[in-house]
Amino acid sequence: MPLDDLEEKGRRATTGRRGRRTVNAGKPTLKTVAERTELAVTTVSRALADDPQIALDTRIRVRQAAAELGYLPDRAAQRLRTGRTNVISLVLDPHEEILGYGTSMIRGLTASLRGTAYHLVITPHFSDTPPLDPVMHIVRNRMADGILFSRTEPSDERVKFLLEHDFPFVCHGRTELATPHPYVDYDNHLFVYNAAMTLIRAGCRKLFIILPPERFTFAHHMRQGFLKAVREEGVAYEIAEGITLDSKSGAICDHVAARLGQSDPPDGFICGGEVSAMAVMSAAHDLGLQIGRDLRLVAKQTSGLFDQVRPRIETIYEDLSEAGRLMGELLVRRIGGAAPGELQALQTV
Repeated sequence: MPLDDLEEKGRRATTGRRGRRTVNAGKPTLKTVAERTELAVTTVSRALADDPQIALDTRIRVRQAAAELGYLPDRAAQRLRTGRTNVISLVLDPHEEILGYGTSMIRGLTASLRGTAYHLVITPHFSDTPPLDPVMHIVRNRMADGILFSRTEPSDERVKFLLEHDFPFVCHGRTELATPHPYVDYDNHLFVYNAAMTLIRAGCRKLFIILPPERFTFAHHMRQGFLKAVREEGVAYEIAEGITLDSKSGAICDHVAARLGQSDPPDGFICGGEVSAMAVMSAAHDLGLQIGRDLRLVAKQTSGLFDQVRPRIETIYEDLSEAGRLMGELLVRRIGGAAPGELQALQTV
């Protein structure tokens, strides 16, 4: 190969897109990214750490350059230097009354965290351990910069612990604690009230509701919305005893079938999840009863399941992806120093 060709090949291998000389061998460093973006190393470092004092377009440009170069920060060194992990932990416990809860929530969270320095990590919570355990483990081992969790209780120990330790969090659901805290919640009071009114206007004479376990705050909201509607309209009602939204679908089906087989059965059902609604429909089918003719049903819908179910039933939608997006955005703001009382969102029906 002629000498001139060799020199030209060498220049192409060491020259960037704008004529800048770059390193094309070895592991990319902050200095490599700084050279590519023509910024100071300290600016690049702060941009990659998502420092809000660095302009957003600069942060985006730096992240794009880092991705193009294949730069990966040394997480261990970064943690030692800044005390930050750039991790957000979603504490997730499996419960089947809401189909696709985890996947929908994660979809919204990842959308809200896209373009930030934060990575989402799932921390499981098992039903046979106290809800506080995974939260304490994360905080004491500094495994994340912020925590997300759900299924709050009126006097939630997780909320109290995190407030006492001034550790950033956002919960899906409210509490009855006097101290303001960040949350995203769905208006379950209004959901049940509207569901009950829909059934009453359709001519139902006795309403039946399956509630979550009493220890959860949203169980109280649902009960209050239900009682408000039936008392305003003066209709008969029943609140399921012996089963909850956490019960197995088979147990719910058996309970509803037994009640429908007794005297003076309810003819309007309110279900806070798609699993319980399917159990009610199964019970009715097994007894030869038809939804829409012999009884009516209003369910909370969180997936596309009931779009393809026949006969159609009345549903009220809860957007869990939007809840996840809001939770992610509020948590990033909380980590950035926003006051807890400013970080509250209520999704309406």
